[in-house]
Amino acid sequence: MTVIVRDFRAEDAGDFARVRQLALPFMLSTPRSVLHDVAHAHPDAYYRPLVAEEDGELIGTAQTGLVYDSPQPGQGYLNVYVHPGRRGRGAGALLVRTAEERLADVSATKLFAWVLDEPAHRAFAERRGYRASRSAHFLRLDLANGPLPPRPEPPADVALRTAADFADDPRALFELDAQTMLDEPGDIAHEFTDYEAWLKETWHHPLLSHELTSVVVVDGRPAAFSAARTDGGTCYGTVMTGTARAHRGRGLAKLAKSDSLHRARAAGFTEAFTGNDAGNGPMLAINKWFGYEICATEVQHVREIG
Repeated sequence: MTVIVRDFRAEDAGDFARVRQLALPFMLSTPRSVLHDVAHAHPDAYYRPLVAEEDGELIGTAQTGLVYDSPQPGQGYLNVYVHPGRRGRGAGALLVRTAEERLADVSATKLFAWVLDEPAHRAFAERRGYRASRSAHFLRLDLANGPLPPRPEPPADVALRTAADFADDPRALFELDAQTMLDEPGDIAHEFTDYEAWLKETWHHPLLSHELTSVVVVDGRPAAFSAARTDGGTCYGTVMTGTARAHRGRGLAKLAKSDSLHRARAAGFTEAFTGNDAGNGPMLAINKWFGYEICATEVQHVREIG
């Protein structure tokens, strides 16, 4: 049995998504979304997914690139996932080594990798010189059988919309997304300034549901939102929920997320997933109020190179 690592090819999309789902079932991935991420990655991101193959079977994946929208240069990332039934064959180590070489070639000086908070996974990262940093939780909600709190009553000056209502001109949603991202907890700072890139990478992403993404509007402007993704089946996930700084403290994020969750359940979705930085107490409290439960935890690991 021989394991090799090579560049991703379009025909790998189905197996790439399948391995990701098996290794990390809390994040939505489809063949179409994998192809979209490759086709529409910003050129400055140097996004180069890799695959590990054993005698013709795809058994491991790596997402690797530079954080092009960060004000700090040289930050790279590699997220490696191996088929749970094919671990111990060297695929993970070979993917990491190849990804590190590729990132060094494009001037990365600091590497970030998310690792499941399990002893074997953490030991794997530590043996390769990565140190543990912050944690993040995956949360799951049973939409089919669990009770949902009733929708909060919107204040008199608030209107509920969906992202579909902004289809002709989503720039206001881009501006709100960019503002809330500045306050998102994390080791890597992001600055959304490229509207065209946001359109390609976020607005037109095949997993994003414009119909289930809820937007709270105050005085004609988006003030809060909850962005929803779906897998084309029964799984729904919220990937970002936030409020403009001027409107915080009014419960608008909870209102947006509640509206989206209720409409997702009415549309027949049975599982809801989301993720939170372990230090984001306010959002964790909101998700606990909805009934979400932590189903797994990842720890970001960091390594300096160069």
